[in-house]
Amino acid sequence: MTTAHAIDFEIHGHEMQYVEIELDPGESAVSEAGSLMYKDPAIEMTTVFGDGVGQTGDFMDLLVGAGKRVLTGESLFMTVFTNHGSGKARIAFAAPYPGTILAFDLAKYGGKLVCQKDAFLAAAKGVTIGIEFQKRMLTGLFGGEGFIMQKLEGDGLVFVHAGGTLVERELKAGEELHVDTGCLAALSQTVDYDVITVGGVKSMIFGGEGVFFARLRGPGHVWLQSLPFSRLAGRIRANLGPLGRRTDEGSVLGPIGDILRGK
Repeated sequence: MTTAHAIDFEIHGHEMQYVEIELDPGESAVSEAGSLMYKDPAIEMTTVFGDGVGQTGDFMDLLVGAGKRVLTGESLFMTVFTNHGSGKARIAFAAPYPGTILAFDLAKYGGKLVCQKDAFLAAAKGVTIGIEFQKRMLTGLFGGEGFIMQKLEGDGLVFVHAGGTLVERELKAGEELHVDTGCLAALSQTVDYDVITVGGVKSMIFGGEGVFFARLRGPGHVWLQSLPFSRLAGRIRANLGPLGRRTDEGSVLGPIGDILRGK
């Protein structure tokens, strides 16, 4: 197993957080594109296939590894930030929307953590970022946001973002928890994950909670988020009128009022 770089960090803020990482000379951090907030001049950035691990392999291996990221909706490339100076240097990565940044030492979780496909923010170089396919056919076909999740493997630090308010649960052996698939932020590898139907046909059609729940069975640790990005984006779309215009919140007539006003 590749030994990840040892990095120091500090998480700042409350609702809109960012993590500041301190790199010694020669140390590197890897992140998704668009996460950078600021950096010291001594830190140089390089765009690489996949997560930057095993870049000495042949081109087809690199292409296959990076291509797997496309299945999670991510870019083929990631950015590696390396301190080429003679002293310590700092770099910061910001959360994309309100929530909480979580720092995980993968060595404390058996070298692996599973998270939502858009939850990963940054990590020490040496951590591998891949995809976690669900073995069960039902989970794969109907899991919603939980269909394909990211797996983070290695022995270093990773930073994961959970939207809204964070809820942590430690499940005992055999203990079950039913969760909206989008509200599942991360789970330890010992937790069994599947999807189940919400109930009868009436609940599926009129319940407004989707057709499936994520069923989590312990033992293990799970982290839940109250505001999945998909839910936030859906509320924004619902409040946009034709051609992206905002609807009138105070009008009881709603879109009918727009027609009467000739909009």
